[in-house]
Amino acid sequence: QVHLVESGGGLVQSGGSLRLSCTASVPIGSFNTVGWYRQAPGKQRESVATIPHTGIENYAESVKGRFTISRDSAQNTVFLQMNNLKPEDTAVYYCYVKIGLRSYWGQGTQVTVSS
Repeated sequence: QVHLVESGGGLVQSGGSLRLSCTASVPIGSFNTVGWYRQAPGKQRESVATIPHTGIENYAESVKGRFTISRDSAQNTVFLQMNNLKPEDTAVYYCYVKIGLRSYWGQGTQVTVSS
């Protein structure tokens, strides 16, 4: 069983920045994929940024140039640096990891961007 603990969400004004953290209970090097998803009220969960086994980062078009995903193996932590935040970025953000055929999700952290 993999446990993921997220932190770093909050309320920020438009144009501001936040950094989300996701710490795993096992070494992140064992995961095929790590990433961040988000779900806004009334909308489906969507991929924001992922790092698959290739190591090549993937971003949703809506966040390219503003968000950066990274990982620190020593801390077993995946980060999402979010800059130039917009009101449409408001959502619950979920950490996601995949190992083999199993997927695991964090509990979610709320990000609210005021205009």
